[in-house]
Amino acid sequence: MDRDRSGASGRGGGAGARRHGLRQAERHEAITDRVLGAGSVRIEDLAEEFGVSSMTVHRDLDALAAQGLLRKSRGVVTAEATSLFEASTEFRTRQQERAKRAVAEAAAAFVEPGQAVILDDSTTGVHLARLLPQRQPLTVITNFQRVLDELTGQRGINLISTGGQYFQWCDAYMGSVSIGALRGMRADVSFMSTSAITDDTCFHQHHDTVLVKRAMLEVARKRVLYVDSTKFQRRALHALAPLSDFDVVVVDGSTRAEDVQRLRQAGIEVVVAPPPGTAQAPGAAPPRRG
Repeated sequence: MDRDRSGASGRGGGAGARRHGLRQAERHEAITDRVLGAGSVRIEDLAEEFGVSSMTVHRDLDALAAQGLLRKSRGVVTAEATSLFEASTEFRTRQQERAKRAVAEAAAAFVEPGQAVILDDSTTGVHLARLLPQRQPLTVITNFQRVLDELTGQRGINLISTGGQYFQWCDAYMGSVSIGALRGMRADVSFMSTSAITDDTCFHQHHDTVLVKRAMLEVARKRVLYVDSTKFQRRALHALAPLSDFDVVVVDGSTRAEDVQRLRQAGIEVVVAPPPGTAQAPGAAPPRRG
């Protein structure tokens, strides 16, 4: 479900009903929902909406920022990504949900029973993880806690966590332990997304994330990138890999025709995912490339 993210809300806009008298934990949850839904909100509006002082709402926002959920900037609190900061998992989960389902369903056609599969910390991977029990037995390797939670206890799924240092903002494990674990394994196929695509190269805001994703690419025989159309309109700081490093790039149907044509002319295999619910059934041939 796509939400209106046109910028900071005006006074009384969005969820404008006053919510006074909440306990701190309740207020934190309500503020988080408010900002995740709107994308950005003026801090003074939050103080008025929740009936607290400016000092109190700043303390609330500092606590939420420490968890990686929100960021404060010049009188505004935001959950949106910039070229330097990735959005939290909570926010990303709510964005482009239909497109993510579509590319995940198309990507699932590249999974075969008996394989070792790597999933990164992209929220698209949660949609793919939900489809993997249909292709068991599988070994699934991931650094993403949400994928681990999704597949724990699923019959025929052997789960391997990379371990490492846990980062709450992305609900994932990174660092030298994660990278070392990955380099000690070999997988049949890796699936990953990226924050931005510029000059036909994948970029991400955080260097630690780039290092883990590169390790995933190094140890996989087949490499699949899945992205929704918005990634072609964003920028981020650190280069991850050129699109030509991937065996397949899966995009959703909203991706501009000129982007698809340019990649194919460069010799990159591009799959345009059909709408969710119409991808190939388990065991069927992968979606048509042309």
